[in-house]
Amino acid sequence: MNYDQEILKVLAFAGADGLHVSKISKHVFNASNSFFFPLNFEEVHSYVSAFLLRHSKNPVSVIEKVSRGVYRLNPSSVETNQLMLKFVNVEENEVEQPIHRDESLSLFQE
Repeated sequence: MNYDQEILKVLAFAGADGLHVSKISKHVFNASNSFFFPLNFEEVHSYVSAFLLRHSKNPVSVIEKVSRGVYRLNPSSVETNQLMLKFVNVEENEVEQPIHRDESLSLFQE
C-alpha cells in the first residue's frame, strides 16, 4: 500500500511546526486501516520513519527535519509550493458543492 501521499497530506495540515514521527504514523495508520484490510501499526510506523528519514537528508527535499523526531514540509522547496497548491485546490473543490433543493410535490396539502 502506498502511504506517501498520506504522509505528505498530514505534513501539509501540520503546518510550519511539524509533527512527531509517532503522530504522523498514527494519522497514516488511521487513514489507511480498514475492517477488511487490517494493518499492523509497527509496519506502518517503520515505513513512515524510513520514508521521513530518507526524504529529509537532502536540503532541497520536500521534507525537512525540524528537531529530533519532528518533521515538516520544507518551505523553501519548489515541490512543497506545488504540493500546497494541489491540496488547496482539492479543499476548494470539496467545499463548493451546489445546494440541492427538494422540488418534488408533497403528498399532503399545506
